[in-house]
Order: sequence, then structure tokens, then C-alpha cells
Amino acid sequence: MADNSVTESIKGDRSMTQGFVAQYAAEAALHIEGVAYLVPSFAVSLKESAGVVHEGKGVRVVFNDNDEGYVSITIYPVVFYGMIIPEVAWSIQERVKADVERFTGLDVNTVDVHVCGVVERPSVSDN
Repeated sequence: MADNSVTESIKGDRSMTQGFVAQYAAEAALHIEGVAYLVPSFAVSLKESAGVVHEGKGVRVVFNDNDEGYVSITIYPVVFYGMIIPEVAWSIQERVKADVERFTGLDVNTVDVHVCGVVERPSVSDN
């Protein structure tokens, strides 16, 4: 019986920290030059339409059950036109891995970047 309660509390802690990990990853990705914004997943869009606030939009966090303390992160950015996409993706991977490991103490196993689109930079008016 004691083993089940320990397992349940670990799973509970993991689901609670997924939002925090996603938030750190999203903030790190948004600080990369060339990233316009992150695209929320379909599931996040449904949750938000139901009134549920979701932290870390545009980020998916998966804890590896076999390796304790390892996490895989997927980022869904939209990049500004004219940027070199592989360089932006590499910068996102490095920054997200470093920030999440520094602030959470978890080991980031992978950071996958799926560029969802390219947009023009907003023009700056002289008004």
C-alpha cells in the first residue's frame, strides 16, 4: 500500500511541475532573436476556450518514466522572415536546455523544435 501512495505522489508532483517547466521553456524560447511567438497546440486552445489558463503555450513537456529526472521538451515557434531557421532552432535548443536545467534541476534529454511558420516583422511607423 505504501508503494502506491509514493507512486501517486510522484505522478502528482510531475503533472504539477509540467506547467512550470513549460513556462521556463517558453520564456527562454521567446528571448531568442528571430522568434515571433509560440503556437499553442490544439489541446491548449481547447482548454483556453473552456476558460482554463495554460502556462507555457507553444511548449510540450514529457517526463520520461524510465529515467528519473529526465524531461523532453518540444517547442513550436513562428520565426520572423529573413532569419536563418536552423540557427534560430539551434539557439532555441541551447537556451531552453540551459534555462530549464538551471532553474528546475531536471536533466533535459531532448529539445525538439518544430517551426510552425514564418511571418514578417511588424513595421515601425514614425508617427
